[in-house]
Amino acid sequence: MNILNFQQSLDLFDREKTPLHDLGIRADELRQEKCGNTVFFNVNAHINPTNVCQYRCALCAFSTDPGTPRAYRMSMDEILAKAQEAADARCSELHIVSGVDPELPYEWYVDLVRTIHQAFPQLEIKAFTAVEIAWMAEISGKSFSDVLTDLRLAGLLTLPGGGAEILVDDVRRIICKKKPMTETWLEVHRTAHRLGIPSTATILYGHIETMAQRVEHLMKLRALQDETGGFMALIPLAFHPGRTPLLELGTVSDRKTTAEDDLRMIAAARLILHNFPHIKAYWISLGIQTAQIALAYGASDLDGTVRQEKVHHDAGSQAPECLSVEEIQRLIREAGRVPVERDSIYRPRGAESFG
Repeated sequence: MNILNFQQSLDLFDREKTPLHDLGIRADELRQEKCGNTVFFNVNAHINPTNVCQYRCALCAFSTDPGTPRAYRMSMDEILAKAQEAADARCSELHIVSGVDPELPYEWYVDLVRTIHQAFPQLEIKAFTAVEIAWMAEISGKSFSDVLTDLRLAGLLTLPGGGAEILVDDVRRIICKKKPMTETWLEVHRTAHRLGIPSTATILYGHIETMAQRVEHLMKLRALQDETGGFMALIPLAFHPGRTPLLELGTVSDRKTTAEDDLRMIAAARLILHNFPHIKAYWISLGIQTAQIALAYGASDLDGTVRQEKVHHDAGSQAPECLSVEEIQRLIREAGRVPVERDSIYRPRGAESFG
């Protein structure tokens, strides 16, 4: 296994040193070694119980302050109705993240997981970013370990990778200055992995970060994966500037990332993160066509049906609200790959894995 150093990794983002086509070939070879022709997907739905958030990050178009016309907090009945929709659509995973609402007590989070798990035990609960876990620890006076243990006993299976943005504090102080800094995000995931709770990781790229800072982010993830082995996948998230404070402040332009930048990010991540099982082509963020092409640039997961997603759509994503299983299968087969439906921890779903 060729483990890339910092400079070699940085060179992957240089057009002159590493042409995109050559980069794609290298990334696809590593993907083939790890996964053969399999591309995973799952049948999942998102629930975002509230958009009220005390952090109000400059990169976020989803969150708002209490009392604004956009503000909402879902009741438990409303949340259960959304879970029922997911169950009726034969979803296997429920993905739950929110704003950090200062009026919600610690018990609300635990009760949320417990109530959904008891009502719909067939839905695997992937919930709460490291930022939300850190907030729960703060308001409860508990350790990260105690918070995660409470949630796991209530029915939590995995953690999502959100809130990572760029794991470089100089960047975080501009794009999400009120959020916990890099080491807190890493420590929450380190703790989860030690407790047997697997997770994913993200990188939000295409705003103010440099290529060197992208590499620094990936190197920190790689080091933690060497330590714990608990990450299942990286999800590169293309920044959508629409309606974000960063755009309104003139910090970024309204130009979204190009397909070349997206494919280079996917392929570079595949090569740098040799110890990650999967790189995900998240079609909500990339767009369907780029996500499909990314299956030839190192990606081995197309995410899923993604019902009810709000965060990227509020920032201007033009992707559909949902894809059907049949549409996902078609996209994967058109790319020359074999679609396999999975659960939250990458176990094929029996007879519903498709060859």
